Amino acid sequence: MMAGFGGALKNISIGMASREGKCLIHSAGATSESWRSAATPDFLESMADACKAVLAAQPNMLFVNVMNNLSVDCDCDSNPAPPKMADIGILASADPVALDQACVDLVYASEDDSADLIKRMESRDGVHVLEAAESLGVGSRAYELVEIG
Repeated sequence: MMAGFGGALKNISIGMASREGKCLIHSAGATSESWRSAATPDFLESMADACKAVLAAQPNMLFVNVMNNLSVDCDCDSNPAPPKMADIGILASADPVALDQACVDLVYASEDDSADLIKRMESRDGVHVLEAAESLGVGSRAYELVEIG
């Protein structure tokens, strides 16, 4: 919920972190022992930092985002809001920043009920993680969308 949306960058940073690492990311480096949350920009920049560290250790990865039954809530929420957006598609890239940017752009372009997700992304300045990751050299927000199948 704090990130505004969940994609490759969130899964790399939060998903691959230890319990202590998750605490460090959520607190923007303040603590490894509690789930205290940092201000949104600091949290998003901490996520980008964690992505850079993971990719430095394991640079040869492919990222896949499944954009199906999208909800405004995180999968960590024990009682998430029901999905409002239907299937947009499956996207893949070796660049997690480009992948997440393409997904965000597709949500904005969707004619489906994307208003709640857009409101969530904007209220959390979710695109800031893309800006921060790009500035750290994690990837590029530029992409070419190629349809297959």
